[in-house]
Amino acid sequence: MIVEQTAQPKKPVKKVAKKKSTAQEPSGAIGEDADADHAAMGHGAADIGVGAKGLAVPLNTTRLDQTAIRSQLPSTSDTAQIMSRAPGVSIFGAGGVSSLPAINGLNDDRVKILLNGMVVTSACSNHMNPPLSYIDPSQVVVADVIAGVTPVSKGGDSLGGTIIVESAVPQFADGDGVRTAGSISAFYHSNGDKIGTAATATAATRNVSIGYAGAWTKADNYERGDDGGEVRSTLYQASNHALTFAAKDADDLLIVQGTYAAIPYQGFVNQRMDMVDNEAWLLNARYVGRFDWGLLDARAFYHSTKHKMDILEDKQPGHMPMYTDGTDAGYSVKAEIPLSGVDLLRVGSEFHHQGLDDWWPPVPNKAPMMGPDTFWNINDGRRDRLGTFVEWEHRWDRAWSTLLGVRNDMVWMDTGDVVGYSMMYAADAAAFNAKDHSRTDANFDVTALARYEPSATEIYELGYARKTRSPNLYERYAWSSGNMAANMIGWYGDANGYIGNLDLEPEIANTVSVTTGWHDRAHREWALHVTPYYTYVEDYIDADFVATQSNANFVKLRFANHDARLYGVNVSGTTVLFESRESGRFDLSGVVGYVNGENLDTGDSLYHMMPLNARVALQHRLGGWSSALELVAASRKSDVNDLRNEPVTPGYALVNMRTSYEWENMRFDLGVDNLFDQLYYPPLGGVDWADYKAGGQMGRIGAVPGEGRSFNAGVTVKF
Repeated sequence: MIVEQTAQPKKPVKKVAKKKSTAQEPSGAIGEDADADHAAMGHGAADIGVGAKGLAVPLNTTRLDQTAIRSQLPSTSDTAQIMSRAPGVSIFGAGGVSSLPAINGLNDDRVKILLNGMVVTSACSNHMNPPLSYIDPSQVVVADVIAGVTPVSKGGDSLGGTIIVESAVPQFADGDGVRTAGSISAFYHSNGDKIGTAATATAATRNVSIGYAGAWTKADNYERGDDGGEVRSTLYQASNHALTFAAKDADDLLIVQGTYAAIPYQGFVNQRMDMVDNEAWLLNARYVGRFDWGLLDARAFYHSTKHKMDILEDKQPGHMPMYTDGTDAGYSVKAEIPLSGVDLLRVGSEFHHQGLDDWWPPVPNKAPMMGPDTFWNINDGRRDRLGTFVEWEHRWDRAWSTLLGVRNDMVWMDTGDVVGYSMMYAADAAAFNAKDHSRTDANFDVTALARYEPSATEIYELGYARKTRSPNLYERYAWSSGNMAANMIGWYGDANGYIGNLDLEPEIANTVSVTTGWHDRAHREWALHVTPYYTYVEDYIDADFVATQSNANFVKLRFANHDARLYGVNVSGTTVLFESRESGRFDLSGVVGYVNGENLDTGDSLYHMMPLNARVALQHRLGGWSSALELVAASRKSDVNDLRNEPVTPGYALVNMRTSYEWENMRFDLGVDNLFDQLYYPPLGGVDWADYKAGGQMGRIGAVPGEGRSFNAGVTVKF
């Protein structure tokens, strides 16, 4: 486990304004995404927005850099799994490249994910194409995970936190002429016979850069631990290709990136459906410039996805096509204005448009259940959000600094009329069509942070956030109450059926957290961070019972507002055990997390709360060698959601090993995951619908088993 929890060292203050200006950043403050901006500038670029971090990067932020990410590449092609190294992050089991991150128990749409600044929405009633499925881990340069209290400049229309992923760092030449560089990688993961490749190429002058990054991966069904039994519907194939153009001068940077991402198929062990095609195009443009008055960061983006679901043969022979066309488009404009030597103002405006059509073609000879007409689940769905924010950071003295931000997000939603396969759906469709579908939400957020640094070895941060999220299109507009149609809605991995609710209110979360940090003076020998938190959510979107289905394992539910509370603690730390010139450096690092969530109206546990869990690693570095012995453990999950028949999972402890060696322009990776081939069940893995369906739906449905032992290898050549 190689994670960097921000320890907030003091750094020299850098000027933001042009040379003729006398404007200067406050001592200890920085640009909002300063480190990401610096990385985005690339080799030989101007230092736009570089300085000390400030409260725009709270102490609950974890940075996953390229070194940390690279060590995980032979083990996974799922970018969301990489984020699980950060304190407070747990993973909902889904497809092999489509896991859903949760932060402090708040999941999926409640987590703001910015993919190169883009807001990418799941265009699927099962959320099979979440934002992180559009980027391969090999293409991620840096990822920041903010767990809990989040500045308004980094999160709107979300509750739990923010994940910021940046890729395609432009590289520029130092002097005259053309600079070229590139790399080719190959990976192998024995469990599931997963193979993957990745490549990069760059050609650049002093002021212009053109780059390519591509990745391809393919895996069969994996085998569980102990007996090596096959886990159905876990196979997948995915590819991703990105072209980047960048131009710069001393004060300005322009980046334009186009991406094509394709997933020809991907099994979902805990869903009734599978992905049989997903094709997406993404276009992203960014301008970063510094002026006499401060720093400007502007982005614009467009995303289009064509998505198809059906049923893979290893789950059951059958045919039930479901098609989705989804689009995202928007912009963000953010400015940082130094008001004085101790005051920094951030202001910004964001717009995000989501369009969605979700229809199910008729299946021959399956009327009236699935024909003769097309079933329109979402017809011309629209969700538009306009956000504005202002954020003020002030340093009171050497030890005290504060941040205060306010934000407004206006959300407009609407959809057209719908129709079912046949007359058996007519009553539901008529009832839905008779109602006004348009909804407007006026949402307001507030974030307040206070940081106290009494000495060079300790730091404290108190945070409060009021965050708001409006329902997604499926939560409001999924209209059919029939068992078959309802069973097609839901991204929870529980195989239950869900019905939308036009009367849903936005969720409002009030979070209080305290982070205490201790470290050595040089921020090199040891560090410890502890963050307890408490969240009260008004109008949390949970579900109400509607009916038990013919199979008693499953229920039909309607999305509904309830009040909820969550509390927990995240602990992370690292220490140097031993270091010498001959033996190298030995480090011990670890992350521990716990969250408890309850529906206050029903007394039921919230769904998919991660039990007490830990990740501890003994790491060694010597010259070009880097190795780790890792323990991943979780306690028994007994606090389960009774409404959804969430399965209880036993505790487990897994051992992983990995080593890498870098020599000149080559890197070699070897490793073993689940060394002792333990049979275990990930607490958030959902139910094993694929095995249950293939077995004739007999008896009680069980939890999804985790992956058994796997031998991993990788090689990278740079040129």
